[in-house]
Amino acid sequence: MTQTERRLFLINYLLKENPRYKDVAVPQTEDDQKYLLRSLMNVREPLPVSEEFLHVQDDYLWEAISKRGITELEDTTPLASHANGELYLWRGDITTLRVDAIVNAANSGMTGCWQPCHSCIDNCIHTFAGIQLRAECAELMRKQGHEEETGKAKITKAFNLPCKYVLHTVGPIVQGPLTKTHEQLLASCYTSCLNLAEENGVKSIAFCCISTGVFMFPNQRAAEIAVETVKDWLSQTNSTMKIVFNVFGEKDEMIYRELFS
Repeated sequence: MTQTERRLFLINYLLKENPRYKDVAVPQTEDDQKYLLRSLMNVREPLPVSEEFLHVQDDYLWEAISKRGITELEDTTPLASHANGELYLWRGDITTLRVDAIVNAANSGMTGCWQPCHSCIDNCIHTFAGIQLRAECAELMRKQGHEEETGKAKITKAFNLPCKYVLHTVGPIVQGPLTKTHEQLLASCYTSCLNLAEENGVKSIAFCCISTGVFMFPNQRAAEIAVETVKDWLSQTNSTMKIVFNVFGEKDEMIYRELFS
C-alpha cells in the first residue's frame, strides 16, 4: 500500500465502524484527509479493532514519523553531568525523539485528549502512538477504578513512537496565585516518573514542560522545580539515567539555558 492508500483505508474503516459517521464524506485533498483521520482517532473509544487495521495503521504512522525525522539522544544538547547522570536540552517535537521513555502531560482521565486535532502534547502522543495507547491506558484506569491523582505516574508501551515507553503524569492546574502545594505536586510528577522509569530499566528519559501551557503553571518556576527535582533525585539515587528537558518554544528553551549558564 502507498501512504495515501493506507490513509484512505484507515479513514473508511473508522467511518464504517461508527453509524454516526454514515453521512461523512472523505475529503479529496491530502491535508483534509489527514485532519479527518486524526480527528477520528482522537475521538475513538478504546474498543477492539481488527488486526488488519492495526497493521495498516502501524505502517502509516511509522512512515509519517520517519518522514518528520527522528532525533537521537546524541543529537540533543548536553547541559551538565550531575552525580552519575547526564542532563540534556532539546527543542522539538517529543514524538520524534528516540529515547527509552518520554513523559506525557496527561489529564486525570489518563486516556488522552479527546478534542479533535488539539495541539496539546497529550493529543500528539496519542495520535502518533496509535489507538493501542488509549486502549492500554483505559485498561490501566479500569483496573485502578478511579481517576489518576495529581503528582502520580503510570507507564505504558509507546507502540508506534520511536521511544520504548510513555510515562503519563497529571500535573497541577494553577488557577489563581501559585501555591506551595502546586510546587510540591509538580515536583512529585518528576519524582514519580523518575522512580517508575528506574523500576522499569529506563536508561534515558525526556520530560516535557509539565503543567505549563493550558495548566497555567508559570514557565520560569516550573523549569526551576524540574531542574531542582531532577538533580536531587540523581544525587539521592546515584542513578546513571540520561535526562532530557524537552521544550517546544523559544521561551522555555531560553529559561533552561539560563538555568544552566
